[in-house]
Amino acid sequence: MTHIGILCPTLNGHLNPMMALGHELKRRGHRITIVGLLDGKSKVLAAGLEFLAIGEVKFPFGSTSQSLDKLGQLSGIAAFRYSIELMKQATATLLEEAPAALQNMGVEILLIDQALVGGSSIAQRLDLPFISVACALMFNQDSNVPPFFTSWRYSATWWARLRNQIGYQLLSILAQPSTRQIATYRQQWNLPSLKHQNDFYSPLAQICQQPAEFEYPRQSLPAHFYFTGPYSDQNTREPVDFPFDQLTGQPLIYASLGTLQNRLLGTFEIIAEACQVLNVQLVIALGGGSTPESLPILPGSPLVVGYAPQLELLQRATLTITHAGMNTVLESLSNGVPMVAIPITNDQPGVAARIAWTGAGEVVTLKDLTVSRLRSTIRRVLVMKSYRNNAVRLQKAMQTAGGANQAADVIEQVIATEQAVSVQIQASGSFAMSNR
Repeated sequence: MTHIGILCPTLNGHLNPMMALGHELKRRGHRITIVGLLDGKSKVLAAGLEFLAIGEVKFPFGSTSQSLDKLGQLSGIAAFRYSIELMKQATATLLEEAPAALQNMGVEILLIDQALVGGSSIAQRLDLPFISVACALMFNQDSNVPPFFTSWRYSATWWARLRNQIGYQLLSILAQPSTRQIATYRQQWNLPSLKHQNDFYSPLAQICQQPAEFEYPRQSLPAHFYFTGPYSDQNTREPVDFPFDQLTGQPLIYASLGTLQNRLLGTFEIIAEACQVLNVQLVIALGGGSTPESLPILPGSPLVVGYAPQLELLQRATLTITHAGMNTVLESLSNGVPMVAIPITNDQPGVAARIAWTGAGEVVTLKDLTVSRLRSTIRRVLVMKSYRNNAVRLQKAMQTAGGANQAADVIEQVIATEQAVSVQIQASGSFAMSNR
């Protein structure tokens, strides 16, 4: 048995896949401890994993909800800037408190979410092997691929590469508060400076929730990068009551803006009005941003709930209307469900662009969002078979990729060998592993 520590933001979009991966590793006999802010404790314990809280003074219980209340009312660059400020605060706490906490717990290897850019420095400080995990859209930089926070289309032209490089330079400027913090600690810890963003990620193995088919063509990924498909496990999620008896049997449209940018209540009104004249049943999950009672009466009387059992509803859904959060997108595709994406901020524009690029759905931007435009887009995705066919194609790709089981295989090989685990593509198209 190996004691595996997990460093990730204690937000649903990161915590849910990490708990699913931790659950698989625990099933194999390992001890799993998730390290994060106190607000994530109840969810982790409910999933049957151990939890170690840090930052209890600066981030007491309830502080996450306060931050999300503000973030949920923002969109675009304002929301992105606020997210970066939250990342700066979390990075400072992580660097200050995590090394001693992990050492005291006797953790032997770390799984580090790419969103926690200070995580690799902590692993190196403690001389621990670590594996990078992309729970959101993968952050690895490649001049051939647009930055994750943009909605730019993929293009192999020279001008697109130049555009991408400028975008990465902008990201570097915006992220300077955190990277400066990390540089200061690395100097104090006598660690070498990091020259490139990709240096933040593991030299042993990097695993990603996306299937390879849901990513633009890349030319500079390391040999130890794995597209494993999503980590999703109903057993690791807290139970949610839902009035299944109120489902009518009509084609089901599931609408969710996630648990971060979900206070834009006018968007829910537009969604409801767009679906009103369609022969469908609309289910809206508010994601905790507000309560159904606080909303005005919505057109068409959709079924509105604070939280929804998303995995179960997507098994019945015909279409998902989503903010293009990675988990909702992958869970929709896991059920062969096409989407209409309304991206708001952070990596959502990049995820939405890939939905359109793969043909598994359409995108309506917030600035272009009107009832008529959304309704015509929904109709098109419902009627044209190509969208569902492409969603099913990606569903099959994810089933082949292996998900949490494949990711756990990679992790266990790193544990066994403490060497880089590189990908080999066999003739059948399946993955094999080797050590370098």
